[in-house]
Amino acid sequence: MANKLSNFGKMLLRRRVLDFSAEETQFSRCLSTLDLIALGVGSTLGAGVYVLAGEVAREKAGPAIVLCFLIAALSSMLAGLCYAEFGARVPKTGSAYLYSYVTVGEIWAFITGWNLILSYVIGTASVARAWSSTFDNLVEQKISAFFKAFMAMEVPGGVLAEYPDLFALILVLLLTGLLAFGVSESALVNKIFTGINLVVLGFIIISGFVKGNTANWNLTDADYLDYINRTNSSKIEHETEFGGGGFAPFGLSGILSGAATCFYAFVGFDCIATTSEEAKNPMRSIPVGIVASLLICFFAYFGVSAALTLMMPYYELNTQSPLPEAFSYVGWAPARYIVAVGSLCALSTSLLGSMFPMPRVIYAMAEDGLLFRGLSRMNARTKTPLLATVVSGIVASLMAFLFDLAALVDLMSIGTLLAYSLVAICVLILRYQPGILNSSSQTERLVQDVGGEKVASNGEDSCDNFGMETFTAKLLFRPSGKAPTKISGNIVYVTTAIISVFIIILCVILANYLTELLTGQVEIVVPCVILTLLCGICVVIIWRQPESKEALTFKVPLLPWLPLFSVFVNIYLMMQLDLSTWCRFTVWMIIGFAIYFFYGIKNSSEATNRLPSCKYELALDNKHAISKGTPDESDVESA
Repeated sequence: MANKLSNFGKMLLRRRVLDFSAEETQFSRCLSTLDLIALGVGSTLGAGVYVLAGEVAREKAGPAIVLCFLIAALSSMLAGLCYAEFGARVPKTGSAYLYSYVTVGEIWAFITGWNLILSYVIGTASVARAWSSTFDNLVEQKISAFFKAFMAMEVPGGVLAEYPDLFALILVLLLTGLLAFGVSESALVNKIFTGINLVVLGFIIISGFVKGNTANWNLTDADYLDYINRTNSSKIEHETEFGGGGFAPFGLSGILSGAATCFYAFVGFDCIATTSEEAKNPMRSIPVGIVASLLICFFAYFGVSAALTLMMPYYELNTQSPLPEAFSYVGWAPARYIVAVGSLCALSTSLLGSMFPMPRVIYAMAEDGLLFRGLSRMNARTKTPLLATVVSGIVASLMAFLFDLAALVDLMSIGTLLAYSLVAICVLILRYQPGILNSSSQTERLVQDVGGEKVASNGEDSCDNFGMETFTAKLLFRPSGKAPTKISGNIVYVTTAIISVFIIILCVILANYLTELLTGQVEIVVPCVILTLLCGICVVIIWRQPESKEALTFKVPLLPWLPLFSVFVNIYLMMQLDLSTWCRFTVWMIIGFAIYFFYGIKNSSEATNRLPSCKYELALDNKHAISKGTPDESDVESA
């Protein structure tokens, strides 16, 4: 029984065998670095820039919204740096799903991929409905009025929308056809719309600084009272409604709360990581694309929020359409049409950015056998995953057509934040492992078949690499050498798992008992202090282990601090989600586990065509595969 459970556990944690043959990809390598930057900017810099700044400034931060975007950008950059390093390591399609598969095992990879699919489907459907709604506003709600009159869906429960959004359905199907037609054509359309969006944002920023008034960044009680009297508002406590005045009227808590909201404005750059097999030079283009797109998005968000709060007092902002109202406030009402064009272009690129990675994650999972293999079929002419593109497009279009997505949008956050966390963990683990994961210039280790047995050979001492040393407690803080060994690698594996558990517990406490912590309640403070100390010990243990000297085009700096801080931020934001969101997440995972345990675990490529079991890491030249494991009797028999 114990042996069966052990084997079952190994099946769940088996890791992916990779083939780094760049020339053998089934995709068309046609995307330049500029294409990837445009894809990342278009996907990230969506309609949020036209709406989110007004909402956060009005209700949470005031003019200090610029600091909210700065904090959010720094937090997002942590995840972006981890994606950038993995993009330099693993030039294969699959994004966080694949990164998890090669590092922490199959079950975690499936969980990541399954939730990414949900995130992309909901994201696509919600953006399509937002596009339809924005266009409907331009024509004075005539479209929605027609559908409500003739096709209303009055179904109790709030699951279905008020009316079927035919406009959103057609839009998603059109973009599905564009993506199926070819990557280069999709990239061209994306660059055009992204360019228009950036031009419009440039106009908004320049106009805001020209027409702005610095007094709006230092408002006083007299300004609040004047507004109340001018608008005949009821006598309210303006400290509650408008804050306490000055640049940061809602104080530090308002800035942090606003930063948590603004963090989601930077979600979307991860779509770049799914283009590894379509980029001309993925090991360079993906890191550059991710970092550059995040920087461009930060400057855009920073500039728009600064311009907006300079043009008019933050407490007068309209949370639904802040920019048109701001231009009307300064006497430039016709500029609302320019803003509308930019908003539609932003929604178009955001929609394309949500749809682009969706079929590629499905393709990667289907090719590995975790989803139905038919979904991995490629079109020979366009070199796109045609069936995965069509199926995902149809599902997203039907969701946009029928469902009210407001209650489902938070589900996107779980998938994205989970992916961010696992990628950071994977980067941390791999940087402390012996050998190299990928090298196109030389073979670090070579598996040779000699007399029916697998023999590992390289130019270094194999005892050091294959972990013949014995573990002692001293190795936790005083490792035996300057190069990683199997023992030091395993120490990092285990310590990372332990600190992840501590971080989860700490984030649960912070998310639910922050007020009690700030007021100094002993029963909350003591566990937090203990958990923080335990996390600190784990960080020191990881920091003391020898780091891999593998040459990469990009590496995350300040290990292990940055990846672990990224994990903390992501998990804390996940714990902020409400119970209903977690219940929906549970239902989605039950469906996923049913597929995995009844289909994926038996049809996985790693189950049928595996080299060794997961005990050590092998790296082969760029025309062979890599695997993790040591040869055992079953391997020799299957060789």
